[in-house]
Amino acid sequence: MVYYANTIHRQMNALILFIIGIPAIEIYLFIKIGGMLGALNTIFLIFFTAVAGVYFAKIAGLNTMRSGFGQLIKNEVPVYEIISGAALAFAALLLIIPGFLTDILGFLLIVPITRKYFISFISSKFKKKTNKDENVIEGSIYDDENKDNDRDV
Repeated sequence: MVYYANTIHRQMNALILFIIGIPAIEIYLFIKIGGMLGALNTIFLIFFTAVAGVYFAKIAGLNTMRSGFGQLIKNEVPVYEIISGAALAFAALLLIIPGFLTDILGFLLIVPITRKYFISFISSKFKKKTNKDENVIEGSIYDDENKDNDRDV
């Protein structure tokens, strides 16, 4: 129970840091890049990255769907394609949100090599957590009425 409470506390701290940290970084980048390029050029760059990113996410999503249908035709479950499609949808969301850090992360998720790296990194984190939480207790069942039919579990 204590482990569970500590885990929730750490996750909440990370979430609060994420909610405050990402906008702070974005504001800092807006100020720095806006100072170098000018206000209008910075605004144009934000719109351009959003439009271009969503376009490239659409193309990558169509390629992922094509690959998934190919696996379905081969009677295989397209697990990677489903996860990759979700990552592409998240990338498009990151690109629509105004900001340079989110745009960089969105473009990294669109590129197949970095998307595969991110997916394997995140899935390894989930595998470690699920293996840690498995508690198996071995024992025997004894029937008081019929002691001859004892069996191990």
